[in-house]
Amino acid sequence: MINWKNPLSVLALASMASFTTLAQQSPIGVGSPPGWNAAMTRLFGDFKAFTANAELRVLDRAGRESITLPMNFALLDRKVRMDIDMSQLKGPQVPPEQIAELKRLAMDRLACVILPDAQMTEIIFPALTAYVEMPLPQEEVAALNRNFKMDKNPLGQEAIDGHPCAKNRVRMTDEQGQKMEFIVWSAADLKDFPIQAQMNDGGTTVVIRYKNVQLARPDAKQFDPPRGYTKHKDIVQLMEAATKRRGTNTPKKK
Repeated sequence: MINWKNPLSVLALASMASFTTLAQQSPIGVGSPPGWNAAMTRLFGDFKAFTANAELRVLDRAGRESITLPMNFALLDRKVRMDIDMSQLKGPQVPPEQIAELKRLAMDRLACVILPDAQMTEIIFPALTAYVEMPLPQEEVAALNRNFKMDKNPLGQEAIDGHPCAKNRVRMTDEQGQKMEFIVWSAADLKDFPIQAQMNDGGTTVVIRYKNVQLARPDAKQFDPPRGYTKHKDIVQLMEAATKRRGTNTPKKK
């Protein structure tokens, strides 16, 4: 069962942790959703709009997959939407009883909409017709407006899912001298779209791969607050409503 007195234990599954925190297997989920942080958006360069199926993988020190999470991904200017089915979250680090509890409460399917200009993330639960708004972490807000110097070093050619790719080591350095490093595969047949990115952190490796990439503008409405949905003040209130709703819909024993 989920520990309802500790909303972070639910957020670790419902909204997940930030890209780097997830890589470190942290149970904290007060950051941004998986597959996104401010620095990674810089890897898209001039690509301001696209849709794709994405897969996030976390590998341990031995190179074994500890977490795999597929999602639908859409980018429009700086806004991002990720549609996630938590029942598809796999790996030895995933507690099946908590996934089962989310399914029982109709909280296993969610959408995370990142709105950098509003410095906010919307977490939407379609089955509950409900959503909450959460502020972006301050470090992400600062990074969104920070200037990065990018250096690219070629690592050769490699095919990813049949796409011929240039493989590069990309180093980002901000104004304070802080550095981040990625390995990026850019697909030549998709106008050099970064079809895969890899980041090493804390002895683990995080890889995100994009498939079925469509270089067209997604519907702008999917980034708006969902019409007809109940807005809850926080995730705790939403969980309480989901629990109450489940109790109301549970058939009484004869």
